[in-house]
Formats: sequence, C-alpha cells, structure tokens
Amino acid sequence: MIPKEIKIQDNILPDNPGVYLMKNKDGEIIYVGKATSLKNRVNSYFNGRRDSKTLKLVADIKAIDYIEQPTAIEALFLEANLIKKYKPFYNIREKDDKSYSYLVITNEDFPRPYILRATDLDDQSAKKYKAVYGPFTSSGAVKNSLKIIRRAIPWSTCAPNQKRACFDYSLKKCPGVCIGAISKSDYAKIIRDLMAFFDGRRPELIKRYRREMKTAAKNQQFEKAAKLRNRLFSLEHIQDIAVLAKDDRKLPDDYHQNPVLGRVEGYDISNISGTSGTASMVVFRRGAPEKAKYRKFRLRTVISPDDYESLREVLRRRFKHKETGWEWPDLILIDGGKGQVSAALDIVSKLDSPKSIPVIGIAKGPTRKKQELIIPPVFEGLRKQLEKHLDILVQVQDESHRFAITYHRKLRSKSLRVPKKNPHTK
Repeated sequence: MIPKEIKIQDNILPDNPGVYLMKNKDGEIIYVGKATSLKNRVNSYFNGRRDSKTLKLVADIKAIDYIEQPTAIEALFLEANLIKKYKPFYNIREKDDKSYSYLVITNEDFPRPYILRATDLDDQSAKKYKAVYGPFTSSGAVKNSLKIIRRAIPWSTCAPNQKRACFDYSLKKCPGVCIGAISKSDYAKIIRDLMAFFDGRRPELIKRYRREMKTAAKNQQFEKAAKLRNRLFSLEHIQDIAVLAKDDRKLPDDYHQNPVLGRVEGYDISNISGTSGTASMVVFRRGAPEKAKYRKFRLRTVISPDDYESLREVLRRRFKHKETGWEWPDLILIDGGKGQVSAALDIVSKLDSPKSIPVIGIAKGPTRKKQELIIPPVFEGLRKQLEKHLDILVQVQDESHRFAITYHRKLRSKSLRVPKKNPHTK
C-alpha cells in the first residue's frame, strides 16, 4: 500500500497504460517508468519483498505523477523521451549507459529504422542519422513495437532496384522499394508518418488518414482509399499489451543476484556417428527465451562423435564474437555431465572476462528419472540459487536440445538427398 504522505496525481492511479514520474522532496524527477497498468505497476513498488535498490528508491519518493497513453507502445516511446530529457538519478544508476538501446532512422534515399546499442552511438555518430530515439531500457520491447507499428506504417528494409519483390512486399510490410513501386517522395511521407508516431502524434495521424481516405474515395481512387483504410484500422486497434508484459511482470527477490535470471546461454551438441555435427546456442533472459539471439554452429574441426572437443570448438568460436557485440553470459548451461562441463569450463576459465561466468550442466540422475545439476566445486556456492530455478534451467536445456536437433536433421536431410538421374545418361 502506498504511504499516505506520498502525493499521487489526482489522488488516483488509473488502470491504463502510461508513464509514471517519481519525485523527491525537492520536486525533482528521480525515476521514470512505463507500464501497461499504472495502478498495478506503481503499487508493486510498495508491496511484498523488495531488493535494496527498490527500497532506497521508495524511501526518496515524495510524489508520483503520471501521463496516461492510449497504448503500451506510446508509453514505451514517451518513457524514452522523458529519460533523455530529465536523466533521472535512479534510471541512470539502475542501468549502465552501455546497456541502453537506441532507435535510429537512417539518412539515405529510402530511410529505415533500426536498433543500435549505446556503445555504437555517440554525439558525433548520431549526427549521421535522420533521427535518434531513446534511450530504451529494453531492446526487446522496441523490436516488438516495430513489428506492430509496421502493420500500420509499412517501411522498407530491402535494397532498391531488385529483380524481384522482397518477401515483406508480399506481406504488405514493404511499400515496394525493392521493385520501384514507390517514389522517393512518397516513401519520404511514410517515414515522416513513422517519425510522427515515434513523437507521440498518433491521434494526428489517425485524423489525417481518415480525411485522406474520404478524399480518395470521393475521387474514386479506391485502391488508395483501401490502403488508407487498412492503415487507419491498424493504428486505431493496436494490440500491444505483450510489448511490456515481460517488463511489467513481478521478478523474484533475488533477480539481481541470481545468474539464472540474467543472460543464460544453453549449449547442446547433436551428431549421429560423427556425421553432420552441429551445436546450438539458445539465450534466455529473466527466465524467458530470446529467440532472436539463438545461434547454430556447424562443426568444422571435429569429425568423430566427440562431445568434449565439439564443445571446446563451439565455445572458442562463440567467444570470438565478444568483439562483435555478443554480450557476456551470466551463466552457461551445458546439456551433459561432468565431462562436458569440464570441457566447457576449460575454455571459459581461460577467457579475459570482466566477470566470473559459472558453467554448469544438467544430466539424468542415478534413476534416469530426475534431472541432476552438475556444478563444479568452484561454483558450488550458487547451488541454492540454481536449484531454486531448476524449472528455468530445464527449459533452457530442452530448448537447446530441440534447436540443435532441428538444425542437425536439416543438414542430414540435405546430405542424404539423392540427386535426380538424368534420363539421357546411362
């Protein structure tokens, strides 16, 4: 329950999407957050067990204001704009600047939006973009938002002057840059509409689309009117609660200390008699899969069915990517027993890592019915935290196994495919 001495805007918190602004005794904004339900999210700061960071924030709160938004996506962009404007103390302290993401609009003939990490953007490089939005605390939420917005305002990610239309064109996500179906000036209007949405001007877009649709219909431009009708419908019926669902859900009390709730990478090796050897890397964060970050490896140096050497090869290749932007994991999970874990630890222990990365495994227990955690002695102190979230670890293991098997079967089917016989040869 929120203490009575904390002043709430209009003395009520609405059960709607929006952004909340927490202020200290001097009226300074010390934290900005987004929510699908302002009422539920703000109340969560004052209920149940909380970590030390939340307790310190709550102790400094003297007033809470909010700005309601029609959709969660608009709350997401408003939060980013307000963090950029006010630089609240607890937002900056909570996340290292390098862990933020930005959305940029390229400055080219046919501009497009894409996401950049904060490490790839500075004041100088930002000047080459048409627009920069952010910082965002969750790149996943931005990616999900872009997928939804593109239904209403389709943009292009393909190169112009192609021989055939891109796949997105058939899905009506691309206006046809690839095949010259749209001029630069008409495409520029789409990008201006997209930027208007990012700036929080969705109501303005809706009014204009409705007006243009009526004009097109009156002038018997029925194809244009139909396109505007579809865009209008998508803008007015945005279903985006899932965009912030992951950020809004209550996290366990040990979230910041438990590596299971950070970036977990799960690995599995798949081969049959040493042929078509493959490996998978799946990524989970906060106990949920991040499928865009999954990776698959085709083994290069290991020919025989040697899981130990296969793991060594895959991890060597994986950590070469640390220079190209792959994040350091908080935990590595191997599908296997002590031998596989030791092989993986052999590689990880030699890394010039900014932190110690636990390497553990999951194997069948003595009865072959129960999952057993394989934890090297050096990480034994984590056992309670790991066992507390064994269900997540099992899910990571199952997903890495599924992903590896799927890729392995694909390669096997290609290698076993019998070429068609030429009827003109004997």
